[in-house]
Amino acid sequence: MSNGFDPNGVGIANGNIFGFPVTEAEADIIIIPIPWDATASYGKGASDGPQVILEASTQLDFYHPKLEKAWETKVFLTPISKEWKAINEKLCIEAIEYISFLEEGGKLEEEPTFKQTVDTINDASTALKNNLKERAIEIHKQGKIVGVLGGEHSVPLGLLEAIDSRGEAFGILQVDAHADLRNAYEGFEQSHASIMFNALKECENLTKLVQVGIRDVANSEIELIQNSNGRISTYFDWTIKEEQFNGVTWANQVDRIISDLPDNVYISFDIDGLSPELCPNTGTPVVGGFKLEEINYLFFKLVESGKKIVGFDVNEVSPGNEGDWDANVGARALWNVVCAVEKHRRTKK
Repeated sequence: MSNGFDPNGVGIANGNIFGFPVTEAEADIIIIPIPWDATASYGKGASDGPQVILEASTQLDFYHPKLEKAWETKVFLTPISKEWKAINEKLCIEAIEYISFLEEGGKLEEEPTFKQTVDTINDASTALKNNLKERAIEIHKQGKIVGVLGGEHSVPLGLLEAIDSRGEAFGILQVDAHADLRNAYEGFEQSHASIMFNALKECENLTKLVQVGIRDVANSEIELIQNSNGRISTYFDWTIKEEQFNGVTWANQVDRIISDLPDNVYISFDIDGLSPELCPNTGTPVVGGFKLEEINYLFFKLVESGKKIVGFDVNEVSPGNEGDWDANVGARALWNVVCAVEKHRRTKK
């Protein structure tokens, strides 16, 4: 037991992630949930991700083979904002009408009503980003590690900007089915499809983006990768699989991926990087992808490499209409990321 927590007992829904009896002041790792999916262009529901992951998280067992006494990790999930959830729900209704208009061949510049919708969502996204950046900077001053729990993949930009404001070079390890290198996709300046484009644009100390598992990509994104002068390294899913068909092991590929990263690394884990049977209700599932164990191996090898983890996000978990499969997988994905971050934190103490 630690602080009254029994790792062998029944999970306690005390409002904190995993039911751990930890306050924000006591925590070493702070997770900020962001219930937002206003720019999602295919499937909605990721805004419910933080809540369903929180509910599922107490059902896990807390032995971890890579982290001794993992249940002693001092991690705290800040309250899920009801205000932002309500704003998101209102804007999603407008966004769905707008996206349907585009799918029917409509042009944004020809419809002033939808221009107002886009402007309103862009303004809200900017406010959300700035609020997160300010919160993250304050938490960083306390020597804590900050993570974001989405929501759609657009949400961690404020955290990335907070990390960038430290003035230290860092890289992003992105696990994803999509490259997310679109410029203002569908008119949304902070689209879920634009997070890495925006990070590269706004974060001057972001020296390297290493993408893993990409398998649904636009030609414009391929051109951006090819013209990045090595700032972007993309390990496409089809290349990973073809190499494996020819005898290259995942262990060898992971070593190459990690060697591509600088000393300071931010982890960005889009759940659709996994094989879609593990996350069938995520907004834009794509055939291919990874088992969760393969990604866990990557993250713990990153820790073992001695590189410093400066922050993280887990996003795009969306609950289905029945059962809690996606929530359960999302909670396990978050648990493994947290354990990797905690192992790194204990090593660097």
